Amino acid sequence: MKEFFLAFVPLFFAVDAIGILPIFIGLTEGLEGRARATVVWQSVMTALAVAIGFVFFGRSVLDLMGVTVADFAVAGGVLLFMITTVDLVSGQKLARTAGTTIGAVPLGMPLIVGPAVLTTALMLVHVYGWVATLLAVVANVLLAGVVLHSADLLTKLLGRTGSRVASKVSGLILAAIAVMMIRKGLTAIIPQLYAPAP
Repeated sequence: MKEFFLAFVPLFFAVDAIGILPIFIGLTEGLEGRARATVVWQSVMTALAVAIGFVFFGRSVLDLMGVTVADFAVAGGVLLFMITTVDLVSGQKLARTAGTTIGAVPLGMPLIVGPAVLTTALMLVHVYGWVATLLAVVANVLLAGVVLHSADLLTKLLGRTGSRVASKVSGLILAAIAVMMIRKGLTAIIPQLYAPAP
C-alpha cells in the first residue's frame, strides 16, 4: 500500500487532470453528453494502452540500446524539468495541441499520457516495482477519465482561474520531482566514473 501511494503521487501530478480540463472543454465544445462520454472512454483506453505498454517494454528497449536506469533518470529528469518549465512559464502544455481527431489523439496521447507520465512511470518501476507502478498508472488514468467526465461540474466549481492555479501548483511539484530524478541519477553515475577499472 505504501509503495502504491508513493508511486501514485508523482503520476498524479504528471497526468495533471485538472490542468487538462480547459483543453478538453475546448476540444469537445459542441458535443452532446453521450458523444463527449464516448470521447472520454476512448481517451482513457488509449492512455492505458500506451502507459502499460511503455511500463512493460520501455526497460527492454533501453537495455537493447545500452542505456542504464541512471542514464534514463538524468535524461528523463531533464526532459521532465523542461516540460514543466514551459508549462509554468508559458501556460501552455508542451506537445498538447489539438489535432484533427479528439479521441485517442490528442486526448489519450499526449494529453493524458505524455512524456512526463511515461518518464515518471518507467522510473517508478525501478524504485517501487511493477505491481505498485501499474496500479498507480491505472488509478491515475481512470481518475483522469472521471475528472474529464465531470468537466462541466469541476469547471463551475473551480472556475478558469482555479483550474490554472491548480495546474501551476502541479507543475511546480512535478519540477521538484524532476530535480529529484536528476539528483538520484547523478548519484548513481558519478561513483561509476571514479570506480577503479576492472
